[in-house]
Amino acid sequence: MSTPTVKTLEQAFEFVQRVKLCHIFTDNKGVAPSLWDATDLPEKQPGESGWGQKVQAVWRWKNELPSTYPDEIFYGKIKGGKAVLMSMEHLRTEHYPQHHVPVEKCSPLARQVYDLIRVEPLKTGDLRKEITSGDKSRKTAFDKALAELQITLNIVRSNDPANENDTWLRLAEQYPEFG
Repeated sequence: MSTPTVKTLEQAFEFVQRVKLCHIFTDNKGVAPSLWDATDLPEKQPGESGWGQKVQAVWRWKNELPSTYPDEIFYGKIKGGKAVLMSMEHLRTEHYPQHHVPVEKCSPLARQVYDLIRVEPLKTGDLRKEITSGDKSRKTAFDKALAELQITLNIVRSNDPANENDTWLRLAEQYPEFG
């Protein structure tokens, strides 16, 4: 593994552009690079409150990168449900052509979630309430359906920095070239 060098949002941007696709946190299988492993900031120190500089930076950058550079950085999930950042070029030329699955081929619950998002962008909590009707036993199925729609590149998290909570919309709504 190379020496961590990333300390700023701009350096994180350059890292993602260079590696094309990276996990947010360490890839336990060691297959893909991660923003976490590339970040050179202190981890939480004993007695320190909060998350520590490194966790705070990486957690913030996973949202700020696609928001600040929407035409150049994509945030999404890959098979296995792992969150990743990738260059838009990689999404266009490799990832989307290889991994997009039309929503019609997704599970019935995923299609139900998609139908709600198609009408209007919705926050995770609002979607969950609508789908589960308060039945906590359906939460896992809902989470799985939401992940399925991300992995199959049918929905994405909004890049709008005004959205403090994850807000979901159709991929083509945020990136019209995929419509």
